[in-house]
Amino acid sequence: MTDIPDELIRLERTAEEERARLAGLTGEAYDEQRRRFCAASDAVHEAITARAEATATDPHEVEQAVRRAVRQTQEDPAVE
Repeated sequence: MTDIPDELIRLERTAEEERARLAGLTGEAYDEQRRRFCAASDAVHEAITARAEATATDPHEVEQAVRRAVRQTQEDPAVE
């Protein structure tokens, strides 16, 4: 699977950014950030499921393709 919509990549990046913001937080701040992360993660999973259904592809395959696409764009120095 090579055709990953930009929206899926954006959603995955957002979820990863929200996860990274958990570092060092405690108490109420951690709980609030965890809610943000969970909401972003849920949005990614919903979009992956919808894409898998629309393309008759295994959701795991779509998820892996999204993660590879995000990693590739993050490793590209021209992107930064």
